[in-house]
Amino acid sequence: MKDNPEDWKSVPPEVYNICWLKGTEAPFSGQHNKNYEEGTYVCACCENPLFSSHAKYDSGSGWPSFWESKNPGSLSRNPDTSLGMTRIEVLCGNCGAHLGHEFEDGPPPTGKRLCINSLALHFQPKK
Repeated sequence: MKDNPEDWKSVPPEVYNICWLKGTEAPFSGQHNKNYEEGTYVCACCENPLFSSHAKYDSGSGWPSFWESKNPGSLSRNPDTSLGMTRIEVLCGNCGAHLGHEFEDGPPPTGKRLCINSLALHFQPKK
């Protein structure tokens, strides 16, 4: 694993902006927003398995949304008070890349909406 965000400058600039500068892609612009193929979503920086397609749903937000992570240690979370609001930042549990945010308005059984940038993800179709 690379030691700090500067080590990740070899990733495409748009991925670096999202994952290490905590950017956000425009809603409805991401390649994974309307993907409902079976498979696994992994971190675009380190390939850590993050989400199963079975936990993906259409939240109407314009970003891929999931109601749970693939494994308990797949993600880490931090309080985020930027932009004058209080949110929970979602990070890759392996490399620390910024993925998106967690909200409390998701579907059962968790009530969570993990709102994730497509650029922070790679999709691995089920074989």
